[in-house]
Amino acid sequence: MSLFKTKQGVNYLLPFLFVASLFLLWGVAHSILDVLNKHFQDVLQISKAKSGMVQFMVYGGYFLMALPAGMIVKRWGYRSGIVTGLLLFAVGALLFIPGSRFMSFPFFLFSLFVIGCGLTCLETSANPYVSILGDSADASRRLNLAQSFNGLGWIIGPALGGLLIFGEDSRLALPYTIIGIIVAVMAVVFMFLRLPEIKVEATEQMSENQSDSRALFHNHLFIFGVFTLMLYVAAQTGINSFFINFVIETSDAITPRTASLLLSFGGMALFMLGRLLGSFVMGHVSPSRLLAVCAVGAMLCMVVVMANLGMVSIVALCLCFLFESIMFPTIFSQNIVMAGNHTALASSLLTMSIVGGAIAPIAMGKIGEQSISVGFCLPLVCFAVVFVFACLLRRTQK
Repeated sequence: MSLFKTKQGVNYLLPFLFVASLFLLWGVAHSILDVLNKHFQDVLQISKAKSGMVQFMVYGGYFLMALPAGMIVKRWGYRSGIVTGLLLFAVGALLFIPGSRFMSFPFFLFSLFVIGCGLTCLETSANPYVSILGDSADASRRLNLAQSFNGLGWIIGPALGGLLIFGEDSRLALPYTIIGIIVAVMAVVFMFLRLPEIKVEATEQMSENQSDSRALFHNHLFIFGVFTLMLYVAAQTGINSFFINFVIETSDAITPRTASLLLSFGGMALFMLGRLLGSFVMGHVSPSRLLAVCAVGAMLCMVVVMANLGMVSIVALCLCFLFESIMFPTIFSQNIVMAGNHTALASSLLTMSIVGGAIAPIAMGKIGEQSISVGFCLPLVCFAVVFVFACLLRRTQK
């Protein structure tokens, strides 16, 4: 397939498939947090704002680990970054086994922080790696396709968590034990797997010696792109975190378990579908134009959610997942292209911006403590910034 071929004719389809499988794993890790959020509110009797610490610890790990992860990739290559991420991910997941005995919120938060550090290494390695496994002109299409596997993980996570954590016999450690074992096996596989090391590091090192990377920080659109990605992640995380809260507050007939399944097979299914469609549509429409259209669609959905129109608002909330699906891979890949030879540094900065997911749940929890529908004003503002970035990007590309 031409999507995975370089201009020199090298085909990277097989490496792409192996790395794309990692996107599924961290999709599960992120989406199961949204079930944990509501579960801890009920079991540990904590507020919505305090339950936002679940996301805060995971996404805080992104902020603290992003630069070290970038250094690992730059020094030892993409495979080392992937293996390091998988090992940390496995350790954090398996810590839930003793955690379920203690039922200590701080211990769970520490376990989630370790998982967050592992996910940081994975994303710092896999996102730019997929972007350069072929012609740079197809970077956004390729990353959207890889992120479709991530979308499948977002479907599995809430379903797995809803059935096991919200089941009649709540088994909090079981889903994380399953995840931890699978991730540990994947780490061993990648230790012995031969992946092509695309030598961007040498070019980047030479460029950084010449310009000391200052050119990247003088690129105002790139810096705005990092800020935009931070706000997008804030919007996505906030919506996911309080999806279950919104649904059960809107309809008394829906239980937390049913809401988690709606999140999985309603919202997340549309999320995955959007990424598959996005990869296809970008073969005919520019990424910046599609990003602008989706930002408008997401804003309209948030307005309907805030209007609190019963089932209509629940449908709008689910539809928002379709519109937001292409935003992360498109913003990320377009910024990687703008970074030129500074791929490792750009990837670290973009991964650090995921810290937006640490802030949004706490802020939305405080704003929507009485009625969570009010809290969705925060994602509305974030999607407006995404629209502005898309317009600026399109004007620059013209």
